[in-house]
Amino acid sequence: MAGASMKDIKLRIRSVESTMQITKAMQLVASSKLRGARMRMEASRPYMKVARRAVWDIALHNTGAQSDYVIPREIKHRCYIVIAGDRGLAGSYNANILKRIEWDMKDAQCCFIPIGKKAKEYYTRHQLDMVVDIEKVEGLTFDTCKEIAVHVMKGYDEGRYDEIVLAYTSFVSVLTQKTKLKPLLPLDTRDAPKEEQTNRVMLCEPGADALLKGFLPQYLAGLIYSAACDAFASEQAARRVAMDSATKNAGEMIEDLSLRYNRARQSSITQEITEIVAGAEH
Repeated sequence: MAGASMKDIKLRIRSVESTMQITKAMQLVASSKLRGARMRMEASRPYMKVARRAVWDIALHNTGAQSDYVIPREIKHRCYIVIAGDRGLAGSYNANILKRIEWDMKDAQCCFIPIGKKAKEYYTRHQLDMVVDIEKVEGLTFDTCKEIAVHVMKGYDEGRYDEIVLAYTSFVSVLTQKTKLKPLLPLDTRDAPKEEQTNRVMLCEPGADALLKGFLPQYLAGLIYSAACDAFASEQAARRVAMDSATKNAGEMIEDLSLRYNRARQSSITQEITEIVAGAEH
């Protein structure tokens, strides 16, 4: 009985060691990808800062009527651009952003543009309305983001969408990532830089709406691309932390199983010695 128990424990140790090698490798891959992802994320921010200021210059300080892209509408149809992960094994990374959208949907009729395999799988499984879907976040190009931006702007102009919301996970640090829902259209005045919230007047030619209509696709594409860079960095950070935790847990399991194996082995040896001594006495 003791021998069979030892064999089971040894097989279990080998199984956990194999798992530990996989989690350790995945942790190293995530760490490597995280470095590149953070560089892309940080490189996208200066452009977005300048573009954001230009948009709000036009939207807030023109001398004509307030732009249609700033005036809120009654929300009957909402379109979510959802950035989730390409893979699992990243802790609660994917679940957090998908649950956040569920809480936000309320009574409006919603459609979705999922970016990332996990988002696409989720909305396909729940048979929700997907307008367009992008299979991967990794390697997402600005041109693809521009296509999405043009599509949602066209839908907004035609009245098919009353609100466009970008849902993604923002990278704060390796240990902290926060889910965010960012309204893209109509433009949210709370998102305006503080220096733009002053009472100055600009004359826009050929007009604020025309300028915004020309520049917004580029601006929205930049926001989507920047959010995708943020989300990909967050995904790699979450996976790195999850795999590090899994590796440590596997190490602790191996220590516990090794202790149990040694005890079983010691018990087996003691039993054999006892049987030999008992046989010699007879």
